[in-house]
Amino acid sequence: MTVAVIRTGSAAALPEHAAAQEISSDEVLIRRIAGGDQLAMQTLFARHRVALYRWLLRLVRDEALAEDLLSDVFLDVWRRAASFEGRSSVSTWLLAIARNKAVSTRRRRTDAELDEESTSNVPDRADDPEVALQKKNRAELLRQSIDRLSPEHREVIDLVYYHGKAVTEVAEIVGIKEATVKTRVFYARKKLAELVTAA
Repeated sequence: MTVAVIRTGSAAALPEHAAAQEISSDEVLIRRIAGGDQLAMQTLFARHRVALYRWLLRLVRDEALAEDLLSDVFLDVWRRAASFEGRSSVSTWLLAIARNKAVSTRRRRTDAELDEESTSNVPDRADDPEVALQKKNRAELLRQSIDRLSPEHREVIDLVYYHGKAVTEVAEIVGIKEATVKTRVFYARKKLAELVTAA
């Protein structure tokens, strides 16, 4: 076995640093997962689980369901890692898988017929103007305003501002044209401004 000598010179350190980055990149982890590497799977999970859980929670608004879907996402990653083609970043691929699972789950849920008894038990989440004025935390106010957007607008705002995705990546994740993403972002920001001002 050959043992590499570690040098402190910058010229020698650069390739080692690049090699370390290559070993830990998401793309390399996916290739290792495709080969059955459980440690790579654990690393990828640790790296992306919080962001994916928050994304799922905002989509389904149910903590237990978001946890279940998160597990399903990474089960899919384990099974489909070999099919990852690298046309997008791994994080974009993961968000797309998560979104598809959330949308499928929402479609499968059958909404029960609302009767008078069940509708009387639905809490009124709207704040009256006095309560809204008393809220001092702008971040909380913004979050509540985002929650009042339509699902389509909330989704693009979430991806652009909380996940830092570009328009092209959002289009890929959601499965719509880039022009549609831009239009949704425009109208979502406009509506968000109205909601924040009104609050």
